[in-house]
Amino acid sequence: MTRWLQLPLYLGLILAQCVYVYHFWVELSDLIGAIFGNQHSLQHILEVVTVPGAQPAAKLTETTIMLVVLGLIDVVMISNLLIMVIVGGYETFVSRMHLESHPDQPEWLSHVNASVLKVKLATAIIGISSIHLLKTFINASAYDAKTLYAQTGIHIVFLISAMAIAYADRIMADTHAISKDH
Repeated sequence: MTRWLQLPLYLGLILAQCVYVYHFWVELSDLIGAIFGNQHSLQHILEVVTVPGAQPAAKLTETTIMLVVLGLIDVVMISNLLIMVIVGGYETFVSRMHLESHPDQPEWLSHVNASVLKVKLATAIIGISSIHLLKTFINASAYDAKTLYAQTGIHIVFLISAMAIAYADRIMADTHAISKDH
């Protein structure tokens, strides 16, 4: 019964998901407002994409739009990560959701377990890290070399970690298959 103590944690993640949805719509509406000349929206967009210590842009440029869109993609990817943790974690560690016959059941949920969830989460984290790294390299002139190397190193560590998790999962699956045969 102690597994039900995790329920408030998943409910909290659902609330965090709501915060990300709100943040997405604020940024999207400001981007659209900036495109149509709203000065308040433009100021907000320029503040959001300006690297601390760098000179802010004076107008909406292709780079600014790209950085805002990458921020929106980042929010979507983090939101997807939250869905995987909420649905996959609840299904794996708390209780079955009985979605087998539901038309909206996520494809990956039919074969979810702790190992599959770890690999999917690692892959999502790599995607999020890639977006952050791309945003950094777009503004590379605003960063010192130490920061660029550190972020690249962290991303490489994420990649190596994901490969190690996937490799360990494969070894465990092969070992489990061999033990079933005997």
